[in-house]
Amino acid sequence: MRNRPRNATPAVAFSLVLTAAALLFHPPASAQTNTNDDVLVQMKQAFQRGDKARLTALLPQARGHALEPWAAYWELKARLQEAAPNEVQDFYARYPGTYQEDRLRNDWLLLLGQRRDWDGFSANVAGYRMGDDAQVRCYAVLVDTLRSGTATQAQADEVRRNWFSQKEADDGCLTAADRMVAARLMSTNDAWKKARLAIEANRPQAARGAVTIAAPDALPLFEELNASSAKFLVGRAFVAAKSRKELVVLALIKVAIADPDMAASQLDSKWGPMLSAEERNWLWGAIGRASANKLSPQAVGYFGNVTKNSDLSDDMLGWRVRAALRAGQWKDVAPAINAMSETAQLDPTWVYWKARALASERSEERRAQARELYTSIAGTRGFYEMLALEELGQRVVAATRPAPLTPEEKAAARSNVALNRGLYAIAIGLRSEGTREWNYATNLHDKGGMDDRALLAAADFACQREVWDRCINTSERTKGTIDVEQRFPMPFHDTVLRKSQDIGLDPAYVYGLIRQESRFIMDARSGVGASGLMQVMPATARWTARKIGMTDFTPGQINDRETNITIGTNYLKLALDDFDGSMALAAAAYNAGPGRPRNWRNGPVLDAAIWAENVPFTETRDYVKKVLANTTNYAAIISGKPQSLKERLGRIGPRDAAEPEPNKDLP
Repeated sequence: MRNRPRNATPAVAFSLVLTAAALLFHPPASAQTNTNDDVLVQMKQAFQRGDKARLTALLPQARGHALEPWAAYWELKARLQEAAPNEVQDFYARYPGTYQEDRLRNDWLLLLGQRRDWDGFSANVAGYRMGDDAQVRCYAVLVDTLRSGTATQAQADEVRRNWFSQKEADDGCLTAADRMVAARLMSTNDAWKKARLAIEANRPQAARGAVTIAAPDALPLFEELNASSAKFLVGRAFVAAKSRKELVVLALIKVAIADPDMAASQLDSKWGPMLSAEERNWLWGAIGRASANKLSPQAVGYFGNVTKNSDLSDDMLGWRVRAALRAGQWKDVAPAINAMSETAQLDPTWVYWKARALASERSEERRAQARELYTSIAGTRGFYEMLALEELGQRVVAATRPAPLTPEEKAAARSNVALNRGLYAIAIGLRSEGTREWNYATNLHDKGGMDDRALLAAADFACQREVWDRCINTSERTKGTIDVEQRFPMPFHDTVLRKSQDIGLDPAYVYGLIRQESRFIMDARSGVGASGLMQVMPATARWTARKIGMTDFTPGQINDRETNITIGTNYLKLALDDFDGSMALAAAAYNAGPGRPRNWRNGPVLDAAIWAENVPFTETRDYVKKVLANTTNYAAIISGKPQSLKERLGRIGPRDAAEPEPNKDLP
């Protein structure tokens, strides 16, 4: 319904205070030295404004508060450019082992790298626990090569991976890549590939940096094509130099994003013979992807011009699979998946579709291979895992709950300082900070994160405090066990069931959607203004209220639980009616607005799984699959009976023109 396509007290004494203080969110004054939550809220606001003077003035008032590490972090982070190294070291010593210490270390390492203070970087990087910042990793490799005087191929491979994964322009990986190219451990082809990826992601600054490494003398021409790819292609005579050809590739990529048919015409009529086979393959992949993203039947033909799948990126290959599925070209599915990187091939999405492709062949050997692939992912953890389970002749049932948590396991979670601090932050409105600290405690603080039993105990802690997003997300991280009551909680049970049943709506579908929309956070608010449990947009709420005869509705009521559920369930039912009872189409309408899925359903009649995989918006594609998987799990829990995801999906095709649209004005 959002209609959008969719980071003083010594440490030991501080920890002891915090454990007692944060346990109940708002503890009595005797439990801690400072219970002034408002000063933390004011400091967060000052940090967002960049008000360094205000932060420094407020910091003394935050001393002794449960969230003092956040206050100290904001104050120092705001003036980190001017901070002395000893201030940073003092922060490390004051808050050892905390998320805030590691967060500041990350920030400081980036600054040291930008300053080329390699001695300072080396002194700080060893204590960096998160290790998830690609730019810091690139700086670390760079420092190692500078200190040793040589670089290895393994180091170059790491730099390449990190550089290619970075969408935005960054100094660390760009500098490290430059050194690796100079050492001939990476090639200028790597730099050109980075430029292509950056142009495809609409990141011209990142592309400019890559071109600077590959061919600095080509920068003026790059600026021309970035300003207008069409003018560049028309106005520049072709010269058979590597840099000129690569600039043509970049220009045609830009054309393809806007108009794949135009790019195909230009590649066919003029540029193709002048480019290398690899360059042509990449462009046909880019054109095919753009065409497939528009659900054009031309996509299969464009991909058919590719002579070597391994010349394409994983993203292009994914769209080649989607286009083949939509066109019923099963013979093209497995070869495209086989050309993906090893990591991509392990994604349940591509495991499932490869198995379907193999199963479509008459060979018993191929069908046996398909069964092995289905077996490797089958389960109840996600959309394709459930579909694989059904291909093996089974249905979704609620998983057997693990052994109950022991008092000791529960006590360990409840006495965890970082978990308490995370919940406290969430309770006073600092949700982003609380979520990050919680995630750090469960995932990053110790190598490998918490084990399954510790995760279940942490999830239970959040569940008991009704912090449902941390309850669900933490429980979802267990690898060897599933606690369905944690993963699929049913807050507001009586209200949801009553409101759903009153209008003939499956309560499992409502729960499946709420779980994806808001994780049961009552005060959830999206960037586009959707509010509450069911993330209702104000205009949609007004329309729905009128439609169902709620004459006394006012916009302020949308955050009332009962009203939010009433409006949300009724809108969902109206959307479901509008889309012939298709849960997949109605979910897409709820997320992206009804106009888009009305267009997306045009074309061939498809299995809804194929239709969902071809949804052009990544967010909506994932949303539809997750809502339907959630729904199936909730149905198994509520009914106590085996459930079929495939039956809920059905098939999707164009609306029957003879049937009137029930809600043509559906917003």
